[in-house]
Amino acid sequence: MHSDTHVRPALSARMKQILSQAWPVLVASWAGIAFGVIDTAMGGHSGALDLQVMALATSIYVSVFVGLMGVVHALIPILAQHFGAGHNEEVGRLWGQGLWLSAGLFMAGAVFLLQPDMWLSLSGDLDPVVRQGVKQYLLALTFALPAALAFRTIYALATAVSRTRTVMNINVASLGFKLFFNWVLMFGKLGMPAMGAAGAGLSTAITGWLMLAAGVWTVLRNPWYARFKPRLSRPDWRALAELLRLGIPMGGSYLIEVCAFTFMALLAARDGMYVTGAHQIMSNLAALCYMIPMALGIATSATTAQAVGARDPALARINGRAGIILTVCAALMTALLIVLGRDTLLKLYTDELQVMAAATLLLMLLPFFHVGDALQCISCYLLRAYKVAVVPLLMQIVALTGVGLAGGWWLGFGPGKGALAAPIEYFLPGAPIGTTTLWLMSTIGLLLSAGLLFCLYAWELRKYRAQEH
Repeated sequence: MHSDTHVRPALSARMKQILSQAWPVLVASWAGIAFGVIDTAMGGHSGALDLQVMALATSIYVSVFVGLMGVVHALIPILAQHFGAGHNEEVGRLWGQGLWLSAGLFMAGAVFLLQPDMWLSLSGDLDPVVRQGVKQYLLALTFALPAALAFRTIYALATAVSRTRTVMNINVASLGFKLFFNWVLMFGKLGMPAMGAAGAGLSTAITGWLMLAAGVWTVLRNPWYARFKPRLSRPDWRALAELLRLGIPMGGSYLIEVCAFTFMALLAARDGMYVTGAHQIMSNLAALCYMIPMALGIATSATTAQAVGARDPALARINGRAGIILTVCAALMTALLIVLGRDTLLKLYTDELQVMAAATLLLMLLPFFHVGDALQCISCYLLRAYKVAVVPLLMQIVALTGVGLAGGWWLGFGPGKGALAAPIEYFLPGAPIGTTTLWLMSTIGLLLSAGLLFCLYAWELRKYRAQEH
């Protein structure tokens, strides 16, 4: 009884602290994901062709960027543990090493972005105009990649030291620039040629470099960050190796999570232009919803890693519990809002009736998909706070790639095509069988991943407690 009354106020206080750090991360993440939403919305009103180009090109870029971003995000638990331990100058030194890491990752990422035909081979017989559009869009996004990766080091630093409003302010301000450059470059305003989808990619590149400039200026000029002495020293191979040891499995985990979206978009193209557009709307909404558990996960991971660095395992456990409770509540509320606001949401995206009809049916699956996504997200971030990343990656490969993605392909477009047609037609009459199968199997994969990761987290807590004693 005494233990319960002691924990409850502590748990309540930790929930409040996580929320205070999570909401700026959420706003910043929504502002970042709004780039894709703006492109999709403006492309949808520009025409179904531009919408398909951006659906395919964005899915390829996001796969490359998110995988590399996950490697950079190894900085978050590492910097947070040093911050919790009071090693301030080490925080500033390792941030500089993160910049070197982002530069190396850009060179690797550019290779994949400049080979679009390798990706588009999954989409079957595409119109040459679509292929050319994807190629131009990805070329523009290649110029955006180095700025975007370098900016993630600033994001990691701000998150690790609980100054999440730093990134929020920059991301929100960037939306105005993104809208303006999209308007100019996509539709040919102020004397510029109308570039369509390629203009949206160039707009993202320009805005990304402006964001990086603002972020570097903030870190170097804001007096609060002076305690860390942030600096770009010579590459330290030992520090870079530490970042890569944690970062490569983290990047792989991020990549596995997002690969479903990429390959689903490429496979959905086989169901035609209108289903591709509907899938893109579904993907955008799923990404917007995912930002909530991701923000809570990042804030929970940072505060938990700070407690680990300060050698306070009891506080680390309470932080984890608080984050799980908040994530479950938020996921259920989000699922309810999706159900109630479906028609309104669709009208914001498109006025194309055939796209809207397909999207209406697909969105019936989104509440279930989101709950699975939220549960596996928080469990994964909690494990990263303890620098546990390799086994979670293996679990996600089995659940998300094996069951979700491969199972979706097998039953939707592969040898088992049509196996789920009867239940889909019963519950969602008229829904595109292939694409609906992909979303259904992905939902099952997410729920399996969440179950496996929570089991691992419970095991890690027991092991950590044993080490403590």
